[in-house]
Order: sequence, then C-alpha cells, then structure tokens
Amino acid sequence: MNISYNWLRELVALELPPGELRERLTMVGLEVEALHESGDDFVFEVAVLSNRPDWMSHLGVAREVGVITGGAVNLLLAPTARIEGRTDEVTSVEVQASDLCPRFTARAVRGVRIGPSPAWLAERLQAIGQRPINNVADITNYVMLELGQPLHAFDLDKLIEQRLVVRRARKGERVTTLDGVERELDPEMLVIADAARPVAVAGVMGGAETEISSATRNVLIEGAHFTPASIRRTSRALGLRTEASERFERGVDDAGQLRAQERTVALICELAGGAATDGTIDIYPQRLSPPVVRLRFSRVRELTGVNVEPRESLRILTALGFRPDGGGSNGHGAEENAPELGRLAGAASAGFICPSWRTDVQLEEDLVEEIARHAGYGKIEEALPPANVSGEYRAHEDRRRAARRALTAGGYDEAINFSFIDAAHDERFELLPGLLEGSGGDELFVTLNNPIIEGATRMRATLLPGLLAAARHNFNHGTRDVRLFEAGRVFAAHATTESLPVERESLALLATGGALEAGTTAAAREIDFYDLKGALEAAGDAMNTGALDYAAESVRHLREGQAARISLGGMPIGYVGQLSEEVAAAYKFRQPVYVAEVNLSALFEVAKTPVRYTPLPRFPSVIRDLTLVANRRAAFAGIRQAALDLNIEECRDVSLVYVYEGERVPEGQRSVTLRIEYRADDRTLRDDEVDELHRRIVATLEETFRSQLK
Repeated sequence: MNISYNWLRELVALELPPGELRERLTMVGLEVEALHESGDDFVFEVAVLSNRPDWMSHLGVAREVGVITGGAVNLLLAPTARIEGRTDEVTSVEVQASDLCPRFTARAVRGVRIGPSPAWLAERLQAIGQRPINNVADITNYVMLELGQPLHAFDLDKLIEQRLVVRRARKGERVTTLDGVERELDPEMLVIADAARPVAVAGVMGGAETEISSATRNVLIEGAHFTPASIRRTSRALGLRTEASERFERGVDDAGQLRAQERTVALICELAGGAATDGTIDIYPQRLSPPVVRLRFSRVRELTGVNVEPRESLRILTALGFRPDGGGSNGHGAEENAPELGRLAGAASAGFICPSWRTDVQLEEDLVEEIARHAGYGKIEEALPPANVSGEYRAHEDRRRAARRALTAGGYDEAINFSFIDAAHDERFELLPGLLEGSGGDELFVTLNNPIIEGATRMRATLLPGLLAAARHNFNHGTRDVRLFEAGRVFAAHATTESLPVERESLALLATGGALEAGTTAAAREIDFYDLKGALEAAGDAMNTGALDYAAESVRHLREGQAARISLGGMPIGYVGQLSEEVAAAYKFRQPVYVAEVNLSALFEVAKTPVRYTPLPRFPSVIRDLTLVANRRAAFAGIRQAALDLNIEECRDVSLVYVYEGERVPEGQRSVTLRIEYRADDRTLRDDEVDELHRRIVATLEETFRSQLK
C-alpha cells in the first residue's frame, strides 16, 4: 500500500519530516518498507497486516499519525453543490443475497461531463502508482484510497431499466470485465446485475458494458459491504485480484459506505459538473452492533511490563476511535467530554465501544496491544515470566522429552510447521482415530475467517501436510535421505458452534531414502516400513507406555498392503505405512516415503509401565531356529503371539530372523525363519527338555497356521 505524505498532511496536523515519520510508524506496527520522493511529495510503501483493513486507506494511517502527533483527524467532508430530484425516482436496488452483501448503497449524479481529471488529482494518483482514467473513475479510486471504501460508477443510461439487482450468478452466466476479458461465473459468485444481465463482479471488477465513457451523462455510484469470504473465493476462482478485492477480502468498514459516497458525489459535482439526487438508497437489513470491550488499566502493565498511566491509555484509545461506553470522543481524535475522560482516568476499568472499522478487536488483550504499541514496545523491560512453582515441567513433559531423545538418537530431525494448512488437504489424509468424534455434520474442520497466510484457511487436522512439504523442500535442494518427526496439536470442529474446537496432541514421523547404518559412510539399503515401525516402538519404549500393536488396515493416504493400524491396549491411536501413489504424485515424490501418525494425547493418558529390576541370568540360554512355510498373510506378530500364548515358562523370546518368498516356495506362501530362546532360572536346560518344549511350539504353529516345518 502506497501512502502519500502530502495527503496525510491534509488529513491530520503533521510537522514530522518524512524520515522521522517513517520510523515512528514502523515502531507502532505499521511497517514502512520504503520511502521515496515523487515530485514535491514523499511516498511511503507500507506493509499492511491482514487483520488491519483500516490501514488500506490514508484515513486509517492518519489515525495512527494523530495518536503519534496528538493532532485531530480532518475528514475533508464537503456539501454537495447541486441537488435535483430524488434517488428512488431515478433508480432502484434489490438485494437478493443479503448473506453475501449485508449493506448496499446507491446514489445518482446526472448531467456530468466526462473528461480528464484536474492536474492535482491526476498527479496525486500517479504519485502512489495509480493510472488516471477519467474524472469520474479517478474520483472513485481517489475516495477508495482516502477512506478505504471501494466504490463503482455505472453509466446509468446503460443499465437496463436503470436498476440494480445484487444476486448470485446463474449457472453459465458470463460477464466481460473492464479489462476486456470475458469471464464465466458460477452460482457461488456474487454479481451486481441490471434487469437482465450481470454488469459487475461484486467487490472485484465492474463490467465493460456499463463502464463510464466520454458519452456518459448520468452516473450511478454504488458503495457496499460484502462478506470477505465471498470476495476472496470469487477473486481466486477468477484469477482476478484488484485494489477493491484486496480491501473487501480483509473486511471494509460496514458503517463507512455513506461517508464515502457523500465524498464521491461531492467531488463529482465539483469536478465533473452535474447535479446529485437527494437521498441515498441504503439497504441495510441487519445493522451490526459494535462490541463493547472492558479494559482494566492495570492489565497493561501486567501483560506488557510497560507502565502506562490510565489518562494516557484513554488518550491513545480515543484517538484511535475507541469510544468510552457512556461518553468520550468522536472517534477521530477530538475530545468532546474532557470531564468524563478525567473521571474514567481515575477508575480501575472502563468499557470501550469498538469503532466499526476495527473488526480485529474483540478482547481486553486487543486493547492492551493498542496501548502498548503506541506507548512504545521499546519500553518493555527484560524479565523472566512469573511462575507459581519454580522449575516445574508442564504435564507429561518428561514423556515428550523422552520421545524426542529416542527419535533424535535414531537419526530423526525435529520439524516445526505452521498450524494452518490449505483446504486441499481436507480429503487427502486419514485423520487420527477419534479426532472427529464430537464434530458436527460436514463441518469437520476448523476454518479461519481471516487467515494470516493466503490459502491457509484450515487449522491442521493432521501433521502430515507439514512434514510432506518439508520433505519436498529437502528433495528440491538435493537431499534424498530424510528422517523427520513433529509433535504438535491438531484440530477438529466441535458439533456445538459455541464450543471451542477439539484439540489433540499428535506425533508424526516421516522417513525416506537410504538407511545409514552405524560405522558406515554409505547407505547399505533403502529405508522400509520396519524402520519407521522401529522408530515408533523406540519412542513408545522411551515414554514407557507399553507395547504398541499393529494390524493390517486400509488407510486413505497409505499404500494398500503396506499400511497398518496402530493400537495400544486395544484402542486405535494411529496409522503407519508407505505413502500412496496418489498422494506421492501430488507432491511429485519419486522415491518411497513412509509416514506414521499417532495420538500423543492417548499415549500420555496411559499409565506408565512399572520398571522393575531383574538380575542378569545365571544360567545360559539355548537357541533354536525353525523355518515355517506358511500363508503369506500370516503376520509375524501373530506367529510370535501364538508361541508365547502357550505360557511355557522356559520360552523367553521369539524373534524374526528372515522372510523369504520366491523360488521353491509355493505361490501365496512364504518361508519365515524364527529364533526361539529357552532358559531356566534355576538350572541349565538339557537338550531333551528343550526338544520337548520346542516340539510343543512347532506343533502349535503348524496347526494354527497350517504351515509346514522346513
């Protein structure tokens, strides 16, 4: 956003030189990225935060300057020179989609003369990067840049039946916009139409068929308030981003339409001639009530460490437009009721009515932030945060640290990603078991009304998108051996809209590339499913949660046949497996990628397994290997459990040695080699004792799995 220094001086008393003003604005949060001369003017290039639509105007920046300098803001309003006829006699407006257009205003000016803008207007627009078009179009742009309210001027005589209808587009409708491009509309887009056809894409760009030309004599000025989500969707769907859409997407002042229209009409009558109609058509069925936020003055120091007197807090807030509930200022810096403000300065707290242009303020902490940034962030003292109990970890911190140590020891790097993701991930990933319990209808995900990152409109319901994006970043920089993990919160919408979203802590892992063994300089093999499974088990052991169970499962984002459900004590807690071809293709991965995600909150709820001391064995073990040819669907976990379920005291462990499929093994079967350890605590086992125990296990496995001893 470009801001003119001379323009600011017209709106607020300003004696600071441009260089010093740049520094002061940046220090209150309005970052000035560059400052350059333009003729006899200076132009500030300002980075506007997504939650501050009021800064998309010279008036909004002038309010900040007014607080800095103590000057009052001048709105530059002037009465319209000529009034002839009534607006409702000239045109009419019908709003059929009030959910997308809460307010719509219209007023006509007849008998205008279209021509070039006067030099002062053209030069001012050019100074901040705008191309002059004609006097009427330039005036609407000028007012938008001054007050932040986009407006559009129609050639009234080109409107069929000289009326406007605000509605959703009909399927298959098309409109040629002012840039000369014919655009196809869909029923989710809002349009401004006349009696027969769309004449503008609402909030984005006007139509070519009703644009102002040299032959125009009568114009209709519209100013509206559109819902930000609707304009954002339309702008992206059409690939059309304009000065108007940027403002509507952030949210314009819902009470600023009449002021902007009055200013526009007055300038048109002054610079283009003509007479304005009396009265404004103002369709505003559900008026919004500004929120009242109570501030305890002591909270400023408690939250920021900056000692600001209540009188100074009142000065800052009233200059920014916050009106004390029951008295105060006009919202533009001029005190109207000094005794009332003096009384409030002696009180412990006060309520403030938020101005209509500050949609970002809802909480007491928001008011504290306003005071702190103008009092000076540089005054915040360095201090350790207070704690009730010194040195105490938060709940389950010991388990978190243990899991991190185990994973980093296994060669994994910790990743930290944003909690906001694109809505394109909604149907791509299977979510943690139980996460969506309590979610209502189709609204499973938490959607941000005003995302801080363009496109990232969802609070993440899974950690996997962040890890996969990190893996892609590594691949793009030539790193193919990647092992990552992340622990963080995931979110789901609650069935009751008044309730806070469902939150769970999650642990996700990603592994791909070569498996680098200890003492080697090159990968001996490729990472597989069991590497990731082993890392999960290592983390579980470190957290002392007990054994994790794995069972084959069909999972949306994992490859069929290489996916498993993870359970703990019979309760499903997550999934592990190889990324499916479809998801891998979406990320353009050219090598197998293995991922896992588990419900960390569920792991924390499990009681720790008691750690007991066991003396080292006094007697030697006897090792017997056996090889079974069994159905390839027989899992090792099932084979091992079948052997252990015999409850043979001397059978200490059953481990996997090798699995073979191929030549000399019947189709549909595989050869599984097991290693069984036998040991007694009170004696050395004899061969005949081990033979008898071994025969019992072999017989059970052959019968249970219909296998053959090889």
